[in-house]
Amino acid sequence: MRAVVQRVTEATVTVDGEVVGQIGAGLCALVGVTHDDDAASAAKLADKLWHLRVLADDDGVMNRSCAEVGAPLLLISQFTLYGDTSRGRRPSWVAAARPEQAEPLVDAVVTRLRELGATVETGRFRADMQVALVNDGPVTVLVEV
Repeated sequence: MRAVVQRVTEATVTVDGEVVGQIGAGLCALVGVTHDDDAASAAKLADKLWHLRVLADDDGVMNRSCAEVGAPLLLISQFTLYGDTSRGRRPSWVAAARPEQAEPLVDAVVTRLRELGATVETGRFRADMQVALVNDGPVTVLVEV
């Protein structure tokens, strides 16, 4: 699994004009699933996201995690994270897991984060989503497990 994680001051995901997920200051994570991912990958990604030290401490240093400060997360499924452009200009999605495999694993990440104590908002799987965010810093990190 991989995630593009952005530290945000606010983030919103909208489907058909309806806000389905919204957070203030915290992390927005676009999450992709590939064929060899499993429940262990989902648990590991959740733990990594919850404890990722990219939030500012009192000195402005990226030294705190969502777990430490209780910051929320907005998690959005994103199969395009596994787009391969090495053979031309049109991405291949072969490495992306099929929705039947990916959806339960994205749900498992959300469930595990909530078990850890996180406040988690989500997008809607298989929907055409519009994501709006204010990237703080900007801070953007690629996380792979």
